[in-house]
Amino acid sequence: MPGGSAGQPVAGFEVAYIAPDGMELRRPLPEVWAVPFEHALPVRAFASYRRQRNLPGLWWSATTGGHVGYESWLERDHIMLLDFDPAVVGVSSQPFWLFWTAAKGRPVSHVPDYFARRDDGTAMVVDCRPAERRGPRDVVKFEATAAACAEVGWEFRLVGAPDPVVVRNVRWLAGYRHPRHRMEPAASRLREVFAEPLPLMDGAAAAGEPLAVLPVLFHLLWSHELAVDVSVPLHGGSLVSPGAGR
Repeated sequence: MPGGSAGQPVAGFEVAYIAPDGMELRRPLPEVWAVPFEHALPVRAFASYRRQRNLPGLWWSATTGGHVGYESWLERDHIMLLDFDPAVVGVSSQPFWLFWTAAKGRPVSHVPDYFARRDDGTAMVVDCRPAERRGPRDVVKFEATAAACAEVGWEFRLVGAPDPVVVRNVRWLAGYRHPRHRMEPAASRLREVFAEPLPLMDGAAAAGEPLAVLPVLFHLLWSHELAVDVSVPLHGGSLVSPGAGR
């Protein structure tokens, strides 16, 4: 039996979710490991009200072709990074309720922030919480969620603030994530020019008028058809090379 924080046992994991037909279902955890939660509807609404401290919204996902909700800017950054990840082929927010029984029969529940499916079929459950805001009750829930995920072979990630340089770079590229920026013949020409690594602006100039080809270039970098190091600030001299694509 998995253990919670400070020796508090947890038992009887159950999962509640919304089926594609809109019906709410509740099943024991071992019965739902194959459910495609990457297509799940949110199990709770994204509240919005005056003087709200968090900032909810919708992220248009190039991976899914639809909107994915978030409840804070931290969640927004992480859904953006999941969208940018070439291994992720599906993602949903607030995918299910997880229920379990803690010490002395106390019922506990938790809704993870995201469920992601990779191209190899593996799954990942993500919770977003800054390290300085993880109170004792939060830690208990995150540890229980990690134990539940381990039971069914899902990876669990508890994430805080991502690298600010990566976020800035990916946010810039995300502005060109929509397929409308994939224009020919510029896309084919850019792939030819960057068949060997070149500085970003040098390659853009070789492919055509930079103002015309740069949006296409940024889209190809977003889609990983071309590659650039996003761990350092993106600039005109950044080395662009062929990418693996999605």
